[in-house]
Amino acid sequence: MKTVFIDVDTQIDFLYPAGALYVPGAEKLLPRLAELTRYAASHGITVVSTVDAHAENDPEFRRWPPHCVSGTAGQQKPSGTLLEKRVVVPSTPGGYEIEGAQQIVVEKQWIDVFAGGNLASVLERIDADRWVVYGVVTEYCVRGAVLGLLKLGKPVEVLSDAIQALDAAAGSAVLEELAARGAKIVAGFHEGL
Repeated sequence: MKTVFIDVDTQIDFLYPAGALYVPGAEKLLPRLAELTRYAASHGITVVSTVDAHAENDPEFRRWPPHCVSGTAGQQKPSGTLLEKRVVVPSTPGGYEIEGAQQIVVEKQWIDVFAGGNLASVLERIDADRWVVYGVVTEYCVRGAVLGLLKLGKPVEVLSDAIQALDAAAGSAVLEELAARGAKIVAGFHEGL
């Protein structure tokens, strides 16, 4: 069984209290995120990481405060979430090579990870039997990633111990919705699940 990890928006601006769009409590995920990254490296699991990569005047900033502006420290991923052999796939259309990469970092400019950009085409090139999703924020980008994968017919697991919501009640409601739509909600990653 081939497994792929989908690491959603684990970036400094979301994970740390000093971040531009900090998700309260997200810093507590850092040890778990590093553990998942190490596990992927030692077991040959490809990690597909989505990352916000906004322009300084991005239209999303009409709804949300400026965050994850390309080239800033806040746009970066913490070192514990990075694998050595990685490629960055920009949000603009064009050719990119992912063969041999342990980690594929897919830039995006929208809350919905499948809106525009190259995520769908990256996933088409990866043949897997199991898609394990974690990251931030539960009720926005994590939800969108899971729903998009389900729409593509992928078997999806959401790691409930490796996600963080902005609002606990809303996060719980999203997990119920995702389970009702066919995702497995699991507390912890286990190879046999």
